[in-house]
Amino acid sequence: MKSMMNLSKIRLGMSLLSLVMVLSAVMTIAVKGFNWGLDFTGGVVSEFQTEQSLTADQIKQAFSHALEQDVQLTQSGENGRWLVRYSQPEGEMQSVAVILAEITDDVKVLNSSIVGPQVGQDMVEKGGLAVLTCFVLTMLYLSWRFEWRLALGALGALIYDVVLVLGLFSITGLEFNLTVLAAVLAVLGYSLNDSIIIADRVRELFKGKPNGDTAELINSAIVATFSRTVITSGTTFATVACLWLLGGAPLQGFAIALCFGIVSGTWSSISVGVTLPQLIGLKPEHYIVRKEEYEEEYS
Repeated sequence: MKSMMNLSKIRLGMSLLSLVMVLSAVMTIAVKGFNWGLDFTGGVVSEFQTEQSLTADQIKQAFSHALEQDVQLTQSGENGRWLVRYSQPEGEMQSVAVILAEITDDVKVLNSSIVGPQVGQDMVEKGGLAVLTCFVLTMLYLSWRFEWRLALGALGALIYDVVLVLGLFSITGLEFNLTVLAAVLAVLGYSLNDSIIIADRVRELFKGKPNGDTAELINSAIVATFSRTVITSGTTFATVACLWLLGGAPLQGFAIALCFGIVSGTWSSISVGVTLPQLIGLKPEHYIVRKEEYEEEYS
């Protein structure tokens, strides 16, 4: 009994800390914004191959000097193969071979493409629409699956996770591109799965003990699902962490967003997903099946 009371205090503390973190993330996003990638802002992406003796610093310095801007340079597969991204300069655009002429004459451009600002704006709108559509469909599903208080808790956990991931990219200044947007959508699905596992257990306990104490039943549901949550989160986190360490720069933002989202999803399923419904009055009596409802369902 004492341990259950301590768990209730821990959940309340987690909820207060979650409120502080989500408000901080919102303020950071509003003030600082995002470091939008070229997928959204538009620019030039070129892949080229040159002699293996050249270092990333030499190549990046040559581009920065010629274009008078900071460029994004990543190694693309084998040694000597590079991918460079930069904003489209005003006036006549120089070729990669001309830019690197001062340091080498062995340059082979494999492919090059230009993303216009209008295309980038279209990606922002479609990406935002994808996230919004996901929220709406999730809200409809949760409203059908659970009593509205539990549904609101699960939806609150989703919003919390997305805001925290976005806040992380705003605070750190990491590039926000299409792969990061894909990771945000993946975090939505993962967070929903984690919240539903605990919410389902809460519903079962409420139906089985209609006269039980709300806090104790929620605590029991958390304890009963904790091992499953840790195993699921741990194995997924280990896999994504390997992707972070071994996937290279192109997948770094994607892996960071997923790693942070997995931790946030596990945290929010407890601090928001089941604690918020309790704070707004969820009780076991809300799951008592009335006689007329039972007869209507099984008639």
